[in-house]
Amino acid sequence: MRGRITTSAQVRRPGAGVVAVPVAPGSEDGEEDGVQPRLGAADAAVRYGVDLAEWATRRRFKAKAGQALALNLPVLHRADAARDLGWDELAPRVVLVGVGDGSVASARLAGAALAKRTAGDGTVVTTVAQDSPEHTAALVEGYLLGAYRVQREGLKPAEPANGDLVLLGRYEREAADLGVWAAQAQWLARDLTRWPSNHKYPASLAGAFEQAAAGVPGLTVEVWPPDRLATEGFGALLAVGAGAGQERGPRLAIVRYEPLAAGPSAPVPHVALVGKGVTFDTGGLDIKPGESMATMTTDMAGSAAVFAATLAVAQAGLPVRLTAVLPLAQNSVGAASFRPGDIVRTYGGQTVEVGDTDAEGRLVLADALAWVDAVVQPDAVVDIATLTGAARLALGRETGVLLASDDPLAQRLLAAGEAAGEGWWRLPLVEAYREALTSPIAQTSSTGKPGTGAGAITAALFLQRFAGARPWAHLDIAGPARAASGSDFGPAGGTGFGVRTLLGYLRGLV
Repeated sequence: MRGRITTSAQVRRPGAGVVAVPVAPGSEDGEEDGVQPRLGAADAAVRYGVDLAEWATRRRFKAKAGQALALNLPVLHRADAARDLGWDELAPRVVLVGVGDGSVASARLAGAALAKRTAGDGTVVTTVAQDSPEHTAALVEGYLLGAYRVQREGLKPAEPANGDLVLLGRYEREAADLGVWAAQAQWLARDLTRWPSNHKYPASLAGAFEQAAAGVPGLTVEVWPPDRLATEGFGALLAVGAGAGQERGPRLAIVRYEPLAAGPSAPVPHVALVGKGVTFDTGGLDIKPGESMATMTTDMAGSAAVFAATLAVAQAGLPVRLTAVLPLAQNSVGAASFRPGDIVRTYGGQTVEVGDTDAEGRLVLADALAWVDAVVQPDAVVDIATLTGAARLALGRETGVLLASDDPLAQRLLAAGEAAGEGWWRLPLVEAYREALTSPIAQTSSTGKPGTGAGAITAALFLQRFAGARPWAHLDIAGPARAASGSDFGPAGGTGFGVRTLLGYLRGLV
């Protein structure tokens, strides 16, 4: 909305509960108390008749990014006192939002802090983040990510919902829409990842993909059942899903997006995205300990990220061709479960000795990558998976691992992640470690020899065998795909990490 706080009717609109204005730290290091007003803060002080800077200093507010301080108008003794003070019909709460160093990342943190501080307060009218379109998009994105609520089956949400966010001043609508677009995609990935596994199994997850894609222009979903997988030669995917029984057997979901405006022969980039879709992972016969198994409903986070990004690209009509390949399986313990020492034949004929049934993710990806290489033949391939505990041990829960055969592709993904506020660290494909994957009875082993270490790297080297010679990147999100506790941008559980990196990378190709 256009206007200023001193003149706009938005601060008096029915349901408006909060006026939020930006403030910066009072000192360069951000350690001293006090604040510097930014756009709209002085207007709010005039409109409410309150020295907001002095009030913030008294409360030792430092205005760092991700901090928010609320002033609630008091309940006055006399009925006409609010009119005398000019408070009648005004939003009853003013929130000072710290913008830190004024960066785009700080704007995203400011949005998340604003969402958390104003949950249940109704409409929020704000002048935060007018610096640039990038700041606006980050603010909206942060607000919506911070406003995400876990769907609790049969129960009300644990926290009150946020109200509308009204951007007051000089904003670009396209920038705000971009923030909504990215956050909604991550919301979808979170919802899919958090879906409990007694309801989420390969067939039902593939059905959810079909339902979400229905009616979206240019988007089609094809689902292959186990008999088709057997005919096509997806031996690794079938092996991983064998112990789950017929009803919960594996599926392959292929989601294609063809931009309608481009036409079938237009020279648009074609990217294949491959996402691990293990709907629950017991570890198989190499069974996980209970504490490790408790989070395994999120082991399909890679497929959720790929599908959410593909759907968002199609909804936006971006001129890029996508083929999303989602191998779906439930790794269970049963009479038909595959065993350590088994030999499985992947798509295209390569044989693999199973080293550990809990290293199932690389097997389902191997089939998918080999099929993409042989049939889809895109310009580039990116796979994403909760693949290795080694990645989590190396980089913790805030940063994903990136390995790539192509430097330009790696740099595009790293830049997209930085712009999205998702951290990645590139590890090398160490040539000397390939020897650890040799097998005396098959063309390769699925796991490295004991004592090799570097588990995230050897897993990627295994996948590279199936990805072909075209540009390929592997994103290991075993750490950041799951949050052990709430963060600035959302509650504990599945995070939807990687969605906004994929979206930024794909937008950069246009």
